[in-house]
Amino acid sequence: MSSTHVPAATSRREQILKEAARLFAERGFHGVGVDEIGAAVGISGPGLYRHFAGKDAMLAELLVGISERLLEGGRIRASSGGDSPTAVLDALIEGHIDFALDDRPLITVHDRELDRLREADRKRVRRLQREYVELWVQVVREVYPTCAEADARASVHAVFGLLNSTPHLSRPGALPGRTEMSALLHRLARGAFAALAGDGGAVGDAGAASGARHGVAAGGAGGAGRGPGALSAPSAAPGQPH
Repeated sequence: MSSTHVPAATSRREQILKEAARLFAERGFHGVGVDEIGAAVGISGPGLYRHFAGKDAMLAELLVGISERLLEGGRIRASSGGDSPTAVLDALIEGHIDFALDDRPLITVHDRELDRLREADRKRVRRLQREYVELWVQVVREVYPTCAEADARASVHAVFGLLNSTPHLSRPGALPGRTEMSALLHRLARGAFAALAGDGGAVGDAGAASGARHGVAAGGAGGAGRGPGALSAPSAAPGQPH
């Protein structure tokens, strides 16, 4: 599966949601007005009501929507990701990395604002996330059949925490390019899962193999003169329910 990522064309509704996510992440849900979201997409505040009933509806669509897309995308990748469990796991990792790199504001919004959703929407998000986690757990146990279910689930949560740390990386100019960063995150995720084999050497082997598949040597992602970004796991993020 190609690692090249081409952004899709967006509708006006999607543009509104993208700007709402950016503003909510930067200033908080209550720190942003409807007029400001409208100005960001070039329409009047009242004009937004032709698309959404209000900010609460935007927040619900953002958080329920990304949970639905992650689960749907995960199911597609699980069914068509390859002819081996390892290939399927790689496909799942690639899909989540695309989300983690391209939708950083949504990770921040989820972390801060999930509790502002109506109870029904919040429960829906949690249910979708649990299904997404269990999809990964099943694949991980196929790759590492001797690992306990609890260990597989813990490793999935840990990898989500690692991948969902992208909003906390250092300033963009200090990071590798998108392709290099994607490959680095992929190697780190595969290394974390390889620990389930109980063989320290397997971590390096998995990282080297993943790096070779993604066109980057396991020794480094950014090349000379590029500093890696520090990774720190967020307290909660899409695909990482508590």
